[in-house]
Amino acid sequence: MGQSSSSTVSHTKGGDLASSFDKFFKDFKVESKIISQETIESIRSRLKEGDLPSAVSAISDALREIDNAPLSIAVTGESGTGKSTFINALRCMGAEEDGAAPTGPIETTFERTPYKHPKFPNVTLWDLPGIGTTNFQPHDYLEKMKFREYDFFIIISATRFKINDAQLAVAIKKMKKNFYFVRTKVDNSDLYNLKKESTNKFNEHEILQRIRNDCVTRLQKAKVKDPQVFLVSSLDLSEYDFQSLETTLLRQLPDHKRHIFMQYLPNVTEAAIDRKRDSLKQKVWLEALKAGALATVPFMGYISDNDVETLKDALTLYRVYFGLDDASLKIMANDLHVSVEKLMANLKCPHLLSIEKDDESLGEKLLRYVEIFCSVSGGPIAAALYYSKIYSLQNYFLETVVSDAKVLLKKEEIFKDSEDPGESNEH
Repeated sequence: MGQSSSSTVSHTKGGDLASSFDKFFKDFKVESKIISQETIESIRSRLKEGDLPSAVSAISDALREIDNAPLSIAVTGESGTGKSTFINALRCMGAEEDGAAPTGPIETTFERTPYKHPKFPNVTLWDLPGIGTTNFQPHDYLEKMKFREYDFFIIISATRFKINDAQLAVAIKKMKKNFYFVRTKVDNSDLYNLKKESTNKFNEHEILQRIRNDCVTRLQKAKVKDPQVFLVSSLDLSEYDFQSLETTLLRQLPDHKRHIFMQYLPNVTEAAIDRKRDSLKQKVWLEALKAGALATVPFMGYISDNDVETLKDALTLYRVYFGLDDASLKIMANDLHVSVEKLMANLKCPHLLSIEKDDESLGEKLLRYVEIFCSVSGGPIAAALYYSKIYSLQNYFLETVVSDAKVLLKKEEIFKDSEDPGESNEH
């Protein structure tokens, strides 16, 4: 009798979780989903059947795959095409920083060189010598450069793509790997010169389309089928085709590798920030769902010390992902010529776990955050997931960090006329 009752409870609870699962994941675009549709269906089916231990196991496997997914990106192009500047831009590094890819007229090597992001060691950008600087045929070049290790190739040019670039693309295609053509220096060469020479009305959109069409036509003549060409400025990734390149790469990556790549990409637009948020929301949801399937009685009481530690870790992680950690803010403040305190005064996330009122404990403050989150989000997505309120707090913290990241997109405007007291008297 007890066993039958327990089975009924598990089945009912699993059905509730399955329904919430369906509603949650249907709102995300393909390029933002961090687990495959097959995995989603598998977890949903186990929840619906009330097989909670099996569902927990499947969720654990999915989370482990997301957390440990390596990503290797090959970047190739002739010397002088802006390849190193592009690599540094993706890593959010200046050319003068330690570990940056060397830029300028340097001697070309015949070795592939790995570059990792200091915060995301699972992602490696490989700087490959341009095929035109080697004596290898395309197939031999790919073998020598260990093509099997890369998730995709980015082929860079600063002018027109050459026959070597086209032949390499054809060879990559035959080996069933994805490749993308990136045309750099669009702003400081093509547009600048054409604008200077133009006597009539300057139409940037038409000029960009003309450049793009010219690249595509030449590559098609060189037997590259359906080439994807993106025009970018490594000095300002928020402009031109970078967002389109980002969307295309994410859409064509395996689902479980999207999360690490989204966190890796620089926060250059609100769309990029929103994608990071959506990726993290899915991860938080999966962790909450796992806790929900394991729990027998919802726990809606006080915030424990363990809960606070969990929240501290989550907030630290979110700040790192969005470039709002203490080290990043210090660098940013220095670049803007303001104090770190002044920069932080415009942000909310550094103060989420601080106590400002003597009559309010940290636990009370956190419970107030829960009320704010639930009122703004229209209540719990699924009541079954709000065990110790950790899910709602993590989401509140995430949304706060996202809001701060968007504020800092306008940092130059905010601090345009800013100068710290006494700074002008020092010189």
